[in-house]
Amino acid sequence: MKTIQLNIPDNVDLNDREAKMLLASRLFEKGKMTLGQAAELAGLSKRTFMEILGDYSVSLFNYPISELENDVNNARNYSL
Repeated sequence: MKTIQLNIPDNVDLNDREAKMLLASRLFEKGKMTLGQAAELAGLSKRTFMEILGDYSVSLFNYPISELENDVNNARNYSL
């Protein structure tokens, strides 16, 4: 596992826990980490991480818009 050291200005009100959550949520959102990896980075269980994602404006459903549009088109063309 990589270790990163960040120097954050004193006037930024950010504790270690929040910094980890910000990084983990963004990496998950970008598809760079799985849900489990991001939860581990944040130091949380998967369930807790999932519950907190909304507070960081990150959707649990990391689904590209192009795939969603394709699925909608397929559903429209589907006949029983």
